[in-house]
Amino acid sequence: MSDPVIHPTAVIGQRVTVGSGTVVGPYCVIEDDVAIGSDCQFMASAYIGRYTQMGDRNKVFPFATIGVQPQDLKFGGGKTTTVIGDDNVFREQCAIHRGTEQGGGQTTIGNKNLFMVSSHVAHDCEVASHTIFSHAATLAGHVHVGSHATIGAYSGVHQFCRVGDYAFIGGYSVITQDALPFVKSVGNRAKIYGINNIGLERLGFTETEVKNLKSAYRTLFQRQLRLIDALEKLKQDYASCPRVQYLVKFIETSERGIVR
Repeated sequence: MSDPVIHPTAVIGQRVTVGSGTVVGPYCVIEDDVAIGSDCQFMASAYIGRYTQMGDRNKVFPFATIGVQPQDLKFGGGKTTTVIGDDNVFREQCAIHRGTEQGGGQTTIGNKNLFMVSSHVAHDCEVASHTIFSHAATLAGHVHVGSHATIGAYSGVHQFCRVGDYAFIGGYSVITQDALPFVKSVGNRAKIYGINNIGLERLGFTETEVKNLKSAYRTLFQRQLRLIDALEKLKQDYASCPRVQYLVKFIETSERGIVR
């Protein structure tokens, strides 16, 4: 266990805790009431906003801003938070905004996510783990992103939408409804282009799991069944396949409709 290393030009607020082994670089700013875990790295000019809670081994590149006030005009300056897990990477000019009083009060980031240059997560979003946000990928407020999702460069997700586990959103896409898990959604406005089989195989899906998801996709979108009938068929035919059942539940619980 080693003491944190804080550069003399860094500005550290009141009631800030910094874990062992964490390095705070030149001209960084950490506002009041922030808790930082162990072995994190804050490069020059990183900015951490008030009430941020951050776990271990996170890496914040120059000029990234995390936990600053949201851009929602209804925000009243309340004690809202940003809660971040472990092993995340925030590249240059990345912006993560804290929650709002009306939206639950918290923006949440899980573990082992990569936020590339100029990516943005707005207020009250929930991002799970193992996601990739490519260059300038953007979430509006109140968006939920599942684990292992990929959001392509310059793509935007409308407020209150969901992005399912293992979803793949292509570059320059506009998502105004829920983006299906396991599926490639691409375009402005986005359309679906089948199961992301190559990506799923790289992530360890078995041949059977990919085959079942492809079959489920055909049942949902290529056999001219009513959606409600297709979902019931999948419940029966793939009752023992958790991946397909998750896809079914994701569609059934959609409030904004799904990208098709």
